Amino acid sequence: MRTELKNKIMDKPTIAPVKTAFAPIIDQQCKILLLGTMPGDRSLSLQQYYGHSGNHFWKLIYALFDQPVDPDYQARKNFLLQRGIGLWDVLESCTCEGSLDSNIKNEVVNDFAAFYEQYPAITEVFFDSRKAEQFYNRYVKKSSDKNYHLLPSPSGANATKTFAQKLEHWKELLPYTK
Repeated sequence: MRTELKNKIMDKPTIAPVKTAFAPIIDQQCKILLLGTMPGDRSLSLQQYYGHSGNHFWKLIYALFDQPVDPDYQARKNFLLQRGIGLWDVLESCTCEGSLDSNIKNEVVNDFAAFYEQYPAITEVFFDSRKAEQFYNRYVKKSSDKNYHLLPSPSGANATKTFAQKLEHWKELLPYTK
């Protein structure tokens, strides 16, 4: 009897929780928009973009400017803005078991038409993963008034490139920064 009940409970499909992205880090002077897909579980629990210690995002950003990573999250956000870099995610919400982009389902895209109207200085859009670019292309479409760039994922799970190789690609940002 207990085994039957246990099997019935285990056979029930589990429903991944709905995840909601953060507000953008942006101001009127930003010319660059860096786009991810959706914050991972660790980032969501910390309420910080790229909060997982294994993610190289902040390390890459600071390395571009030969600076040590500031441990203070507010200081890291200001560091981006002082260089004309905005940060957001393509998706407003989704369901996702775990933190892998490949597990994303039921995605809802952010309102980019309203966003670009509010921040018209953005001319350079950088995707920090192929999946972010794919979602953008599926739901938003690229426009002729912006330049689009694909960067290697900063995720520590992206082991196809070393940190030094990722950094070489991320240097594409530098000509557009303040």
